[in-house]
Amino acid sequence: MATTPSQIDLWRSVSSEHQRLEFKEAKLQFDNRKLYEYCVALANEGGGHLLLGVADKPPRPVVGTAAFNDPVAMAEKLFEAVGFRVDIEAVAHPAGRVLVFHIPSRPRGTAYHLGGKYLMRAGEALVPMSEDQLRRIFAEGGPDWLEEHTKQGLDAQEVVELLDTQTFFELLKLPYPTDQAGVIDRLTKERLIDSADGSFAIRRIGALLLAKKLADFEELARKAARVIVYPGTSKLETKLDRSGEKGYAVGFQGLIRFIMGQLPQNEVIEDALRKEVKLVPEVAIRELVANALIHQDLAMTGASVMVEIYANRVDISNPGEPVVPVDRFIDGYQSRNERVADLMRRMGICEEKSSGIDKVVQAAEVYQLPAPDFRAGLRRTVATIFGPRPFDEMDRDDRIRACYQHCALRWVMSERMTNQSLRERFHLPESKSATVSQVISATIEVKLVKPDEKMGGSRKFARYLPFWA
Repeated sequence: MATTPSQIDLWRSVSSEHQRLEFKEAKLQFDNRKLYEYCVALANEGGGHLLLGVADKPPRPVVGTAAFNDPVAMAEKLFEAVGFRVDIEAVAHPAGRVLVFHIPSRPRGTAYHLGGKYLMRAGEALVPMSEDQLRRIFAEGGPDWLEEHTKQGLDAQEVVELLDTQTFFELLKLPYPTDQAGVIDRLTKERLIDSADGSFAIRRIGALLLAKKLADFEELARKAARVIVYPGTSKLETKLDRSGEKGYAVGFQGLIRFIMGQLPQNEVIEDALRKEVKLVPEVAIRELVANALIHQDLAMTGASVMVEIYANRVDISNPGEPVVPVDRFIDGYQSRNERVADLMRRMGICEEKSSGIDKVVQAAEVYQLPAPDFRAGLRRTVATIFGPRPFDEMDRDDRIRACYQHCALRWVMSERMTNQSLRERFHLPESKSATVSQVISATIEVKLVKPDEKMGGSRKFARYLPFWA
């Protein structure tokens, strides 16, 4: 079906560019190589549309383009360069000529590359896909590791002895069946076990979530979360090193209680009274641990979720590089293990709508903590939440990170960051407005936030948006 000017206007109205949509001005021309790269990246992300002749900044006016005056010939060049067909359509919009590139999705189990580079987008940049992302794509054509059997040839009693079915029903808020057949029937319907030839087999996902002891399942024993406590701020000395025993779902509450029990105490003064509080709030620990369990790369062997507790911070990490760029954790969501995420959501352990990181950032603001730090390490994703630190002791990176996260959090809450809102986030008086303005300027300088153009050049009423908004 031909693209109409009204369809282009509909695309222009979206709040931000996303995985399936990209705008470029290209008034006079557009680099062939860059075009090839965008086509490969969009195809690797599920396909979409690239529009030339439309400004990429809201309100995205149509500026018209003179690029590629022979779309048919360009389509042939594209096919030769990237190896798949991209349809190109010239649309006569009232404001100018727009070129629409209709980019198909990559086939299942296949990733496209250009000159050996498997590309994807990260914000406005094109970057190579990570090793674990490629491994996940190439494994799409094969059996799902989580859905394969870990123990077979069991009778119903053995299944119940291996899995904590009592807690499973409690988490789902369902009455426990009056007979064993009812328990087995529910586990089967949830695709956690299978029946064949009069016996039962437990799927890996069933054991990973419900095992009474992960050690009973040899290939899952190393998937248990590990908690390490250090008495100081470095790894030089270890106070405690312990791994969890139960499946992720049935053992989650116990794991969080254990972690909270190991956290250092801080003395604070509230309403003129001294009281002891934990280094970081439980809501932050809960959300970050749930995220780490759900989004880990389970295909990686010899690696597990780790919670490392120091005197001044907590590091929570999981195997695998993040699926979503770290600077988009607040507004983006894509689950690496969809079935794990769905089951843990239904059991009340997480929310499958990207609100977990929002809660962590919000908790840091409420409890006057430095902004959490999210990092993509070597085959690991690391989240650090810090203990209390006054504004004067925060370095430049701390302040910029807090400014960006505050701006992104306000955006997803349908609000906007201002000098006043950031001052309140740092718990600073009005006399510190100039200091806060310097933080905002530094964050603009590194291109993490930008002024809201709707407010014009007003400094008094200035508002700010995250760079991707």
